[in-house]
Amino acid sequence: MSTVQVKPTPVQDQVTFISSSIGKKILHAVTGLLMTVFVVGHMVGNLQIFIGQDQLNAYAQALKDLPALTWSVRVIMLVCLVIHVWRGIQLYFENRFSRPIRYVVNATVQASLASRTMIYTGAGIFLYIVYHLLHYTFIVTNPQYANLHDSLGRHDVYSMVILGFQNGLISAVYFVALFCLCYHLTHAIPSLFQTLGLNNEKTKPKFKVLGWLVAIAIFVGYSVIPAAILLKIIILPEGVY
Repeated sequence: MSTVQVKPTPVQDQVTFISSSIGKKILHAVTGLLMTVFVVGHMVGNLQIFIGQDQLNAYAQALKDLPALTWSVRVIMLVCLVIHVWRGIQLYFENRFSRPIRYVVNATVQASLASRTMIYTGAGIFLYIVYHLLHYTFIVTNPQYANLHDSLGRHDVYSMVILGFQNGLISAVYFVALFCLCYHLTHAIPSLFQTLGLNNEKTKPKFKVLGWLVAIAIFVGYSVIPAAILLKIIILPEGVY
């Protein structure tokens, strides 16, 4: 008696692909890439603090005046974050349990420290994102920031950032979170190209260098802001305490 083979539908094929090991890795890589692009864009926006109070507050007001765009980006980033964290945890435990003997000597030598600590730097990044949103975006930890306004009646983001980073502990936590993010990227960026099938023995060293260059650029671009505030290169406008 012959059996009838049912051909999988396109939707079933997609579900199977996404649930497969390579599908999880690609989804993990793509969401990581989107968040990295956001991090770079956010950094460029933040660096406008060096232009002055009016520039940064005008930039913040422009984003506030585009709620559809702002919230679309926030939702996309939230979805990417949830997927990236969930897939990262899944892949970590899959790799862990697939090795009855966790690491032989050769494997430990070949695996970089950054690759072996991805789950920990990722956890540090996630915890800081939660705090950062409560601190500066939703103004929960420091509700007094909501009452800051410049001479044009705009929310004084410029003064808010300075008041936040004047606190040495907040700045220290920020630097640690930045380190976690950038060290994470030194492995994540080369891994992205490998996952997408763009890496080989010839390009591997180049992508590794690219990972470090991007990580260093992001670390410097973000860290100069609290550093300048702590060194009093950037100071509060008169009348703000």
